[in-house]
Amino acid sequence: MEKMKAVRIHSYGGPDVLVYEDAPIPEPGTEEVRISVHAAGVNPLDWKVREGSMKGIHTLPLILGWDVAGVVDTAGSGVTTIKPGDAVYGLLNMAGNGAYAKYTIAEAKSMAFKPKTADFVHAAAVPVSCLAAWQSLFDLAHLMAGQTVFIQGATGGVGHYAVQLAKWKGARVIGTTSGDSIDFARELGVDEVIDYQKARFEDKVCNVDVVLDLIGGETQKRSWQVVKKGGVLVSTVGISSPEEAAKHGVHGEALRVHPDAQDLTEIASLIDSGKLKPIVADVFPLEEARKAQETVRSGKVHGKVVLKVRD
Repeated sequence: MEKMKAVRIHSYGGPDVLVYEDAPIPEPGTEEVRISVHAAGVNPLDWKVREGSMKGIHTLPLILGWDVAGVVDTAGSGVTTIKPGDAVYGLLNMAGNGAYAKYTIAEAKSMAFKPKTADFVHAAAVPVSCLAAWQSLFDLAHLMAGQTVFIQGATGGVGHYAVQLAKWKGARVIGTTSGDSIDFARELGVDEVIDYQKARFEDKVCNVDVVLDLIGGETQKRSWQVVKKGGVLVSTVGISSPEEAAKHGVHGEALRVHPDAQDLTEIASLIDSGKLKPIVADVFPLEEARKAQETVRSGKVHGKVVLKVRD
């Protein structure tokens, strides 16, 4: 069996369980493609899975990383939408192996053509985070022009896409961040920036149409009161207290981000037209996956962290 370089975990735990090693090159099924991975996005999901948050779903050893950008290497006999040689990007099936590897397997229906104006590194920074922002704002919150959205964590991986997408839609954006991220938030297009280290947001925000909660915990608990009656709070980290939503007359929605080639095709069009910009904060080689995950976990990243797998 042919081998490739990959980063795998053989047990759950800290960064030290990430091992750069040889692994079998996978073979695609009938409706799948094998992708020669050029870059893989690094997300909070990756280190959470590494620590055991999805035990029972995966089989060890496991390759992490479900954001991928690369070139189709081999296509299954039932694949008609893409072919070998196509440059693609997408969100992999999160129940299987990921993209911290030279090759990975993807469901063909989940892959979209890479934005023409983005290199592989920037393309790999898009799928998980931008799909989370897109599906939260448009599929769950049904955000419309003229509405106001309050984004909790406006400068991180999901937040920096959510700001841009909301502005593209014609919404007013209020966002929280702190310190040296304030200027970055303004550059993204946030209309009103709140430094959460210096002010309580509920003293400054009220009657918004939508809250996008990327933080959870106490932040979510305090967010219900700032949404107008009939408004929506969407959380990417789960709704901890549905009774709070009912008490305030607000709809609470928990996002479960899912692969969607059509969404990614629209997102690619926005990138190519200059209306949406992926922000890459740091790029690491595949063998430095530990350092990449720890950088993401620090919570001090403007945009996304990416592993560059091939030149």
